[in-house]
Amino acid sequence: MARLARTEGLNDVQQEILSTVRDFVDKEIIPVATELEHRDAYPTQIVEGLKELGVFGLMIPEEYGGLGESLLTYALTVEEIARGWMSVSGIINTHFIVAYMLKQHGTQEQKDYFLPKMAAGEIRGAFSMSEPALGSDVSAISSKGVRDGDDFVLNGQKMWLTNGGSATLVAVLCRTDEGHPEGTAPHKSMTTFLVEKEAGFGEVRPGLTIPGKIEKMGYKGVDTTELIMDGLRIPADRVLGGETGRGFYHMMDGVEVGRVNVAARGCGVAQRAFELGVSYAQQRHTFGKPIAQHQAIQFKLAEMATKVEAAHAMMVNAARKKDSGQRNDLEAGMAKYLASEYCKEVVEDSFRIHGGYGFSKEYEIERLYREAPMLLIGEGTAEIQKMIIGRRLLEEYRIQG
Repeated sequence: MARLARTEGLNDVQQEILSTVRDFVDKEIIPVATELEHRDAYPTQIVEGLKELGVFGLMIPEEYGGLGESLLTYALTVEEIARGWMSVSGIINTHFIVAYMLKQHGTQEQKDYFLPKMAAGEIRGAFSMSEPALGSDVSAISSKGVRDGDDFVLNGQKMWLTNGGSATLVAVLCRTDEGHPEGTAPHKSMTTFLVEKEAGFGEVRPGLTIPGKIEKMGYKGVDTTELIMDGLRIPADRVLGGETGRGFYHMMDGVEVGRVNVAARGCGVAQRAFELGVSYAQQRHTFGKPIAQHQAIQFKLAEMATKVEAAHAMMVNAARKKDSGQRNDLEAGMAKYLASEYCKEVVEDSFRIHGGYGFSKEYEIERLYREAPMLLIGEGTAEIQKMIIGRRLLEEYRIQG
């Protein structure tokens, strides 16, 4: 096992899960990832393999058919998967966030109906907050849900749905003014709707269209889409938790654990970049010796390894804090910010170590170089993380009197 990014204090079950996943990544993901990524092909076989391993139900309680594991176990699993191919970790992460929101906030009927199917990977989840004109400004969403008898009618356009085509359940955040007088704070008039749909593109149910995949620089394989609602009717019993006006809190809780997982993705990609860099540096010769023996390259490797280790430690700390039942938005924001920034830097240093070959599509580092930037903007930009961190620090260190 690699010396870097070890996690102390894991029990036998956690170690067995991670060992199994790492073995799967080495045998089933890394050998095919670059070829699939260049074709922008959905990794169907990989997803089926992860279903069989039980990864889709990792944090779903045992009474619903899941493994009932901790956020730490989940984050370390995501780290392993991202080390193989970050896109696959994205397929898992969005599903996990919806399952987490259902587990924490769903009605008993919603849990009984959705969670067993999600644990088995039969229902696959996606969630939708962002809209074309607003990015990280969630409070400004304009999609609306209006009560009509026993249903709500949803209208609006959503953007940046990871798994938008392949998912069969989407948690969609809309504005609902029901019971909220004029002047109510925007975040108190939002509701999360559980929208079931067919997998695929086009009109996937009456009033709901998934236009097609958004073409991206990296993060390929996984489908990223828009979602257009035009008179979409949703039964009132598909309001998450059965109560309107709580959607913003549901989504922020989901994103908080999502940020730990984005940090884990950054850790996984950075580890792979380091592995590629340190391996190449020992094989490539210049001036009569391996470039790893040149001090300039050793300095790069030292910096890269230190960043891998630091990011991993912060990610583990954020996961453990959430598992202990404590608020972890400060730690999750710090971990996500640091891991994504360090990931970009480690990938770039590995790219530089590869020299001209780093620019060739034959080398894996070329794919990582295009994937790393997504982490700087996914689940809230680096700037948003710094805002969250700054506000929380001022809460913690407020001057009295």
